[in-house]
Amino acid sequence: MSDDVIWHCIRHNHCSFMAKITTGVFCRNPYNATGICNRSSCPLANSRYATIRDHDGIFYLYMKTAERAHLPNKLWERVKLPRNYEKAMEVINKHLEFWPKLLVHKIKQRLTKMTQYRIRMRKLQLKVREKIITVPRKKTLRESRRLEKAEKAAQLEKSIENELKERLRKGVYGDIYNYPFNQFDTILEMENNELAPEIEEEEEGEIEYVEGDDIEMGDMDDMEDFEGLGDEDDEDDGFEEPVTMKPTGSGSNFRSKIGKKSTKVITEVEQDEDMSCRQRTQK
Repeated sequence: MSDDVIWHCIRHNHCSFMAKITTGVFCRNPYNATGICNRSSCPLANSRYATIRDHDGIFYLYMKTAERAHLPNKLWERVKLPRNYEKAMEVINKHLEFWPKLLVHKIKQRLTKMTQYRIRMRKLQLKVREKIITVPRKKTLRESRRLEKAEKAAQLEKSIENELKERLRKGVYGDIYNYPFNQFDTILEMENNELAPEIEEEEEGEIEYVEGDDIEMGDMDDMEDFEGLGDEDDEDDGFEEPVTMKPTGSGSNFRSKIGKKSTKVITEVEQDEDMSCRQRTQK
């Protein structure tokens, strides 16, 4: 069938690869070199056609000739292109040496464009990007409802625990019962914390007055006698005799002095018939 007849049927009747939008008419055929639906770019209406396709990052040159039109399984000839851009250009010039210049120019433009987007893809793969994951709405609602129920249950358990601790502290359940030791320790700590401020309040701010030691009048009299005897000690140094004297004062005062270490020096003087002085010193 002639190429003009095929193009007339495709253009004016129906084509499954045609896509009409507001900006133009495009072609979805994978063998189209430009992606535009026109006479020179249509792979169905041209018996001699060439294009470039990408398979997992590897470029291949596809060529179709009229001699293989009767063999659909061998309609396209495929040639692998090297990854180097300049070497790929040399391969295209070698295989499309006698082809129309407009078609060869379109093939080279396609190779340039595909090489550029392959470089951008490699850069994007090396760059760390955030992965956006969609979350179902039903799942989020289900999790929110479960969270609300868990919060209500936790509040209920806490109120029950507080009520039981309060009853236990008041002694509602008696003296003999079994309960965990951790809760027992917490109750003891609560009671200690309640009693501690009361004890501190009792200790602070107390002022006491204490009765002082009694000063006896007998001791004061002895000190007065001791003041006027400084001159008589020099006259009677040669004649001294210890004399035991009875303590003066009441018996209650004497008993109170027993067991206390006296720090006072008492000197008593007695005159005999010869007007001599006798002195005794006690510590």
